[in-house]
Amino acid sequence: MATLTKENASADVIDGDAIQPAADQLGVRFGCRHGRCGTCKVVVVDGMENLSPKNEAEEGMNLEDNQRLCCQAKIISGTVVIEQS
Repeated sequence: MATLTKENASADVIDGDAIQPAADQLGVRFGCRHGRCGTCKVVVVDGMENLSPKNEAEEGMNLEDNQRLCCQAKIISGTVVIEQS
């Protein structure tokens, strides 16, 4: 079981699953939920290595190295700490 953390709150995520439901539970803002709007962009404070590689939708958003879209990212295992950008 993996963990997504934001502002001292955490949500469990099954290893290999999308982080979107957990991020939603933690109060991350969402718009389209399809990788087009960038509303769910977050800064990964710790644990970037625990996330899947950026996909095509994220690459098209020109994200910084430490940023991800919560509607697209999957957690491999471990803990990932985020903050809304």
